[in-house]
Amino acid sequence: MILTVSIRCFALCLPTCSSGVKHNENRANLDSIKIKSQNVSVIFWNVENLYDPYDDTTKLDDEFTTTGAKHWNWTKFKRKLNYVAKTLIAAGKWEAPAIVGLCEVENRYVMNKLIYETPLKRWKYKCVHHESPDLRGVDVALLYRPDQFSILTSRSISIRFPFDTNAQTREILMVSGIVFGRDTLTLFVNHWPSRRGGFLGSQPRRNWVASVLHKLVDSVQQSIPAANILIMGDFNDEPEDESLKQVLGAHTGMVPDHHDKLFNLMGIRNKKRPEGTLKYRDQWSTFDQFIVSGALMLGLSGLYADNKDVIIYRSDFLLEEDPVYFGEKLNRTFTGPRYHGGFSDHLPVLVKLSRVEKLPSGNELDN
Repeated sequence: MILTVSIRCFALCLPTCSSGVKHNENRANLDSIKIKSQNVSVIFWNVENLYDPYDDTTKLDDEFTTTGAKHWNWTKFKRKLNYVAKTLIAAGKWEAPAIVGLCEVENRYVMNKLIYETPLKRWKYKCVHHESPDLRGVDVALLYRPDQFSILTSRSISIRFPFDTNAQTREILMVSGIVFGRDTLTLFVNHWPSRRGGFLGSQPRRNWVASVLHKLVDSVQQSIPAANILIMGDFNDEPEDESLKQVLGAHTGMVPDHHDKLFNLMGIRNKKRPEGTLKYRDQWSTFDQFIVSGALMLGLSGLYADNKDVIIYRSDFLLEEDPVYFGEKLNRTFTGPRYHGGFSDHLPVLVKLSRVEKLPSGNELDN
């Protein structure tokens, strides 16, 4: 089914700017665009320590071995792989998503096990993964269905902190590809430094990674002014925190001349529906997010992302009763050092990208 949509109405879903600010919405004419029902689903998920049971002598992964503190073994590893596959398929309503961003995966070996030896094999996923210098050996990765997304380029961007040259963290994975056989989409998969050592003590590291990502986005937009950009990750910060809002410049409301800005879909969404992707004691936080370019939000270059099409996937099997802090908590793989046998300490997030077509009327974007 084809629906006629005004891009202008997207602004109604967002908080307005302060009074006195006049918007240049750069919006499409009411009759110039159609959003097709054809779409692709993108999921991001922190899968909580997807390790194999082997000991990598170059990484601090000893606890995830058969003789390590967590007594990790092949039975637990295979169970974890099948839980990840089950969640991805269920989140896509039993149709596996086109693109999957993952973090806290150990290596390419565990990715191959996931896509070739679980129910995901039916969809013939391919994987983009680069080994990162993270001391614990956890990386980010991208899975994609080649029938819906074809890769043009991929690279990993190393992070070096000028104020702490000994510190190492996960790299940013940058992938460019084609959706629907015609529309270019640039993806960034992130897992920013944790809050270990306290929020303020660890904040400079996340701010620095945000500055690196900001430069990467700028370079893409200088080459392609109306680029479709989708940033996903576990940022270990909330949408309103300094790293995301000030340093990266990911807005959580409407701003003037917004076609070349970044917008945090989770920040916009959570103003109306406060819920999180992870829980510490009685507090839910939204560290797992999707951030898009204004061009993608407005449907300027063939694809369209709407904050209404973002969900936090809260299936019953990912959650359990919280007898201490009440409500629900995550059904985790580990609770501290104790094996719990669950899924993850984060919930997945999902966004739908829709196809946009210009009508034959010849109407163009207003300036």
